[in-house]
Amino acid sequence: MPIKVFTQSAIKLSNKENIYFDPFKIDHPLHDADYIFITHDHYDHYDKDSIKNILKNSTILVVPQILEKEAKKITTNVLVVEPNKDYCLNDLNFKTVRAYNLHKLFHPKEANYVGYIINVDNKSYYIMGDTDVLDENKNLQVDVCFIPIGGHFTMDYLEAAEYINEIKPKKVIPIHYGSIIGDLNLGEKFKKLINKDIEVEIHIKEEK
Repeated sequence: MPIKVFTQSAIKLSNKENIYFDPFKIDHPLHDADYIFITHDHYDHYDKDSIKNILKNSTILVVPQILEKEAKKITTNVLVVEPNKDYCLNDLNFKTVRAYNLHKLFHPKEANYVGYIINVDNKSYYIMGDTDVLDENKNLQVDVCFIPIGGHFTMDYLEAAEYINEIKPKKVIPIHYGSIIGDLNLGEKFKKLINKDIEVEIHIKEEK
């Protein structure tokens, strides 16, 4: 399935439908989103202008509870979610997992921020959101994992690599580096640490 990472943690999965996660800096009108999933309320994940540029009349906007009021100012098609729940939207099945910091104040556990595991075309895609490595998420089995590696606000690339080698997805795509935090070369540093039986796909990299 075609995958695009725009910048930071902005992701688009395209099959019969277009599924976006944390759209950010999408500065031209596309209006092609069938679903938009938001992990939390920080400006680089909940970017109202980007959402408006991909929104269409039938788009369903999925948000954690902290964003319920804000999201309903944009569209009436809002699903509010909480961590560790299973959901079904039309024929789209997904579940939420926790996303938070262990020893930092940026993403507190009590805020109920989420990551998403979504099932599309018989594959599971785990979009982690902004999080550290959490014991409660170490037993997840997924096909594709989008993992933050920038450090400071999230786990760093060393912690991310250790986590990926432990849960063993078929493919991993590093995100959340190269713009606000984390050098562009972190993707390649991360890739060198990943076991050879796990495919690493680098989307955020220097233009050549």
